[in-house]
Amino acid sequence: MNTPPTEAEITAVYPKLQRLSEELNGLLYGQERLIESVITGMVANGHLLLEGLPGLGKTELVKGLARAIGLETRRIQFTPDLLPGDITGSPILQETGGVREFVFQPGPLFANLVLADEINRASPKTQSALLEAMQERRVTVMGETHPLPSPFFVIATQNPIELEGTYPLPEAQLDRFLFKLDVPEAGVEVLERIVSGREMGVEPMVEPALSGGELAAASALARRVYLPPVVANYIARLVAATRPGAGEAAAGVKFGASPRAALGLAAAARARALLEGRPNTSFEDVAAVAPPVLGHRVILDYTARLTGQTSAAVVARVLEQTPFQDHATPATLVSMPQ
Repeated sequence: MNTPPTEAEITAVYPKLQRLSEELNGLLYGQERLIESVITGMVANGHLLLEGLPGLGKTELVKGLARAIGLETRRIQFTPDLLPGDITGSPILQETGGVREFVFQPGPLFANLVLADEINRASPKTQSALLEAMQERRVTVMGETHPLPSPFFVIATQNPIELEGTYPLPEAQLDRFLFKLDVPEAGVEVLERIVSGREMGVEPMVEPALSGGELAAASALARRVYLPPVVANYIARLVAATRPGAGEAAAGVKFGASPRAALGLAAAARARALLEGRPNTSFEDVAAVAPPVLGHRVILDYTARLTGQTSAAVVARVLEQTPFQDHATPATLVSMPQ
């Protein structure tokens, strides 16, 4: 078992993560909760899906994040005519020393941070080109496998699927994203602040907050955050409660969350605990990250969708009806082992 992080290790990384949060909050006004979730997801080494109407700052947030961390970033603008090879790269016939051979030319996917802008405007075939990359962090083209850079993150943005010219992401694609985060519209006070302090077409300044190596070190530290057995049991019961027939909370569910969701929930809870400056996870950490981890993985049946039920409402009911501790099993201390 990994040794839980020491107070000195947490103290060393905590100010840098706070600085990153401050830089991003200075970039995107009034989105403190969204920014906290984005940082949590990256520390958990997960991919993120941001959904919101055009013009809310989704792309600007990702660009600012890249500048604040100093990661090699590529932006892919997804369109209906985009092909899988435009993303992954493809072999090109070249002549070297009188010999013609195919040489693989890497596509824009070969970067530390890939911004998949408006991902749901591309066809499902093109969307699926990201599956292997997001899960295995590699791509296979014509039988040849190519590793992707480390670290590797995909942050995708999408418009609500009700808009014309969009394609819903396949369930297998959605399951690769650790978080699906809704970007809310700004209120009057935030809009006034934007109008007073920003100019059209001028990017706001973002100062470097930490390096890619420091982010990787924070992710490694998060993996060592202690997960008590009772908290692991709570995660398992939450995920099981999202499945069809599991109980009243899962009424209308066609497919529930997968084991990958349980692993993601544990990783996100560990990352949140680290961002809070703690060496062990709590029930509250799990409950806080459960909505963005589970919401997009719960698939409703036709009848439930027809009556206006949402996956978010199912997850909220599951959280409400699942107690922190399973009283059918002996209680175990939540604190770290001595």
